[in-house]
Amino acid sequence: MIRAFISIQRQDSLRTELRRVVDLLKLRRAGEISESVINDLVLLSWLEWSGGSLRLTTTGANICRQQHVALETGL
Repeated sequence: MIRAFISIQRQDSLRTELRRVVDLLKLRRAGEISESVINDLVLLSWLEWSGGSLRLTTTGANICRQQHVALETGL
């Protein structure tokens, strides 16, 4: 499998944006997510295509949990 390079700065930006992306997916508003964000999240294996729909991967869920804990603890 070929992995594309995504800079640390871009990963940090995506990590911050992931929560919003998940909320939009739950609301069935994926059209509001930019194609570049979707592509990068899929490359990072935080999202995956499943039957024509996007869904959060286990890795993506773990990232969301980490973000939630960081917000609660003020880190």
